Amino acid sequence: MNSPLIVICGATATGKSGLALAIAQRLNAVIISADSRQIYREFDIGTAKPTLEEQQLVPHYLIDICDPTETLTLAEYQTLVNNSLPLSPSPHPLLVGGTGLYIKSIVKGLKIPRVSPQPELRLSLQTLGQPQCYAFLQQIDPFSAKKIHPNDTVRTLRALEVFYATGKPISEQQGESPPNYPILQIGLDCDVPALDARIKQRTDTMIAMGFIEEVERLGIKYGWDLPLLDTLGYAEIGQHLKGAITLTEARDLTVLHTRQFAKRQRTWFRAYPEIEWFNADSPDLLETVWQRIVSFLL
Repeated sequence: MNSPLIVICGATATGKSGLALAIAQRLNAVIISADSRQIYREFDIGTAKPTLEEQQLVPHYLIDICDPTETLTLAEYQTLVNNSLPLSPSPHPLLVGGTGLYIKSIVKGLKIPRVSPQPELRLSLQTLGQPQCYAFLQQIDPFSAKKIHPNDTVRTLRALEVFYATGKPISEQQGESPPNYPILQIGLDCDVPALDARIKQRTDTMIAMGFIEEVERLGIKYGWDLPLLDTLGYAEIGQHLKGAITLTEARDLTVLHTRQFAKRQRTWFRAYPEIEWFNADSPDLLETVWQRIVSFLL
């Protein structure tokens, strides 16, 4: 693919999907999701997944591609996107979402070790404890150990997993190979009080749309130990359904945890100077972004 790619990113509840839908209709473009939970079937309301009507207006890729019991690795996501781009019926696909690592894997061309999770190996390593695992990492891959905090269990286990599966340190298998097509990255943001109000409104809307019923149905169907049911929104509503907290408490916790998540997202995206920022609350947001896209495509 040599045609341009347009990215629309930013924190949760900043209006990325709505803007992307309007832009895609003007461009006759397709939307490729960069959301790590919208890939899962049946997880709809709590992930703010585009409605069926919206998906009929504009073709959406990488939504509802996995069962909730499956796991999609970052490497698999990257491959799916890179395979989708050349097949896209539009010369100007939009990559849209708030999962920063998904977006980085595409725009930076991350080199990702093609090693799937090794549950038995991870379990064996976990029984040794983090201090011992980190000591192993220092021995086999001191370069990675310098970049991984001694208490970072997830990255430590992943580095060990890659080494034992391939025989090579993960640091030797990583890096970047940026794509050769032009990329415009558009970020949406607004001040914190406005974002807080958006998050509260969206949480209330999700509950009104039947979020509680969705969580209950998923819990009954897949069991409450399903990892996806321990994610933002689903975990809090699940606590309510189990009788641990009231609905009001579940709602307030969801708002609080979403605010914390949005703060982490903003920190992540602000680290990339190539992202051009636009005020999500601007009354002329669509036209301003549209003019920037037109100038980019000229």
